[in-house]
Amino acid sequence: MATKTDLRKRATETHNEYRCSLERTEAGKQSVRIRAHFARKDWDLNVFFVAPNREQALRKLSRTLRFLQQNEERLWFWGADRGDDLDSAVGLLSDMGLKLDRRTEFPQRHAIVTQAPDQPMVAAHLAHARRGLAQTREPMRAVRD
Repeated sequence: MATKTDLRKRATETHNEYRCSLERTEAGKQSVRIRAHFARKDWDLNVFFVAPNREQALRKLSRTLRFLQQNEERLWFWGADRGDDLDSAVGLLSDMGLKLDRRTEFPQRHAIVTQAPDQPMVAAHLAHARRGLAQTREPMRAVRD
């Protein structure tokens, strides 16, 4: 019988996984962090963005997850050799209002979205993540923008 850990491991071997957290900054804005694991090339990308309020943060989260899913190959190309073409990736991310997240720790409370690499982002998965994050009431933290 497969354990919960075995099932999760199998799902992440064939699916991209997006861990999403929502935190309130000292300025009262919402900081959304995403730790994306792309299964096809087995690599990770950590990004974040700041939104003025919770509702706008959740709306932008949906667009961001779709963007990451659709641009996996272009982002990986940059991720494989960061030295050659740093400007193109930073430009690609900044066009979406994203920044690289260099923090190593990730909040305990987060939502997870998984999706097959070649499939468009499923609205039901996004709705589940939005509900989970909307219910999160993290205390205000000193989060750098």
